[in-house]
Amino acid sequence: MAADPLFLGKAGGRSVTIRPDKMNRHGLVAGATGTGKTVSARVMIEALSSRGVPCFIADVKGDLAGLARPGNPSDGIEGRAADLGLSDFSYAGAPVVFWDVFGKAGHPFRTTVSDMGPLLLARLLNLNDTQTGVLYIAFRVADEQGLLLLDLKDLRALLTWLDENRKKVSQELGRISTASVGAVQRALLVLEDQGAAKFFGEPALELPDLMRTDLSGRGIVNVLAAEKLMSSPKLYATALLWLLSELFEELPEVGDPEVPRLVFFFDEAHLLFDDAPKALLDKIEQVVRLIRSKGVGVFFVTQNPLDIPDEVLGQLGNRVQHALRAFTPRDQKAVRAAADTFRINPKIDTATAITELGVGEALVSTLDAKGRPTVVQQTLIRPPQSRLDVLSKAERKQVIGASPVGGRYDKPVDRESAYEVLAGRAEGRVKQAEKAKREDALDDDRREPKQSGWLDGILGGGRRGRRQGLGEAMAKSAVRTIGREIGRRIIRGILGSILR
Repeated sequence: MAADPLFLGKAGGRSVTIRPDKMNRHGLVAGATGTGKTVSARVMIEALSSRGVPCFIADVKGDLAGLARPGNPSDGIEGRAADLGLSDFSYAGAPVVFWDVFGKAGHPFRTTVSDMGPLLLARLLNLNDTQTGVLYIAFRVADEQGLLLLDLKDLRALLTWLDENRKKVSQELGRISTASVGAVQRALLVLEDQGAAKFFGEPALELPDLMRTDLSGRGIVNVLAAEKLMSSPKLYATALLWLLSELFEELPEVGDPEVPRLVFFFDEAHLLFDDAPKALLDKIEQVVRLIRSKGVGVFFVTQNPLDIPDEVLGQLGNRVQHALRAFTPRDQKAVRAAADTFRINPKIDTATAITELGVGEALVSTLDAKGRPTVVQQTLIRPPQSRLDVLSKAERKQVIGASPVGGRYDKPVDRESAYEVLAGRAEGRVKQAEKAKREDALDDDRREPKQSGWLDGILGGGRRGRRQGLGEAMAKSAVRTIGREIGRRIIRGILGSILR
C-alpha cells in the first residue's frame, strides 16, 4: 500500500497533494524572487522528513537552517493555516545535519580528486579541450601506476611528473605540451586561492551518512551551507552534481519504492547548466533520467523554467510554478513555456494566472497513481512548521554538537598518496645519483696507482695524468742524462784497455 500523499495546499477548497511514490520522478519548483518557491520546497522537505525520508538541500540565503527549529508564531502563518482549515497545525522542527565545504558552518563536505573525475574537474577548472585532454591523461597515468589522487597537491605533483616525462608519455597516450600542463597548474592555483582546496581530501563524504533517520524514525535533513559557496558558483554546481553522480553510481536499483530513499533539492539550479559543455549536459541528463530507479528524487529550484534544458525539463513530472513577471520578451517567453508544460485545466487561463499569482500561491501539477500529470490547479500553499528565520551561531553550534556524524569528518586525514609517492621516488633518484658519484670517485682511486719511493717526492705524490707535470719531466730528463754519462765512461774505459 502506498504511503499517504503529502499535503501541499488547497485549490478551491480541495486538497492538492503529491504522492511520495512518484517523487522519484523528479520535479520543478520555479518562480520569481520573493514569490515563495523556497517555502514550497521547505513544506515538501518537512512532510518528507516526517515520513522517514532523508532530504538534501543547499542553503543559499542562510534561512533554511531554520528547518532545525520550530517556527515562531505569527499572524501570517496562523492566518494561512486557518484559511486552509488546518485545525491541527503546530510548529515543529526537523532533525538537521549541517554541512559546509569550508568546514565553518557545518561538518566538512569533502570528496577526493579521483572520485570527482576528470570531466567534472575540467568544468570546475574551466579548461579547454586540449587542457581537458591533459587531465584525462593524468588520471590514466594515476590508474596505471597505482597513484592515489586524494587532494590538489596530489594532482599538482602528478602534473609536474607528466611535464618532466612528457616525451615518453606522449608516445603512449597522446601529445602533452608544457604550455597545457602549465595552464592546468595555474587553474589549480586559482581554485586553491578561492578556498576550494578544502573540498578535496579525506575523510570523504560517505553516502550512507546522507540517508539516515533519527531515533524517532524521521528522515534527516542535510543542509549544505552555501552562502559563502555561492561566491564560487562553479564550485557550488560541481559539488552538487558530483553528489548526484555518486548517488547514481553507488546506490543499487530499487525500482519505484513507496517512499523515496532520498530527495535532493537543487536550489539555484541554473548554475548547473550555465556554460556547461555538451558532454556535461549529456551526463546530467543521463543521471536525472536513470537515478529514479535508485529511489532518488531530484527537484530543481530556480527562477525561470527556461533555465533548465528541454532534455532535463521533460524528465520532471511534478511541477510547482510560482509567479513570473512578464516585463521583457524573455519573461513573456518564459511564461508561455511554463504554461505549455502543464496539463490544461479548462477553468484556468494558465498563462494569465502565472503572472497574477500572489505570494504563497502556485500552479501545481503532480503525478497520479498511474504516473500521469494531473490538471493544473491554482493552489494556496500550506505554511511551513519550522522557523523561517536564520539560526544564531549558538543554535547552529548546538545542532552541530548533537549531530549523528559528529567527529567523523571534522579532522582532516592526509595519508600516503601521489604527492608522497612521487616525492619519495624523486628523493630516491637523488640518493642513487649521489651514491653513484661516490662510487665512481672510489673506482678512480683504485684504478690509478700512485708513485712510490724517492720519485714520489719529486713527482709530488699525485696521480699520473695524460700530461706530465713539470717535476716529473725534470726527473725523467735527469735520469736520461745520468744514464748517458755513465754509458760514455764505461765505453771509454773499455776502449782504453784495448788500445794499450
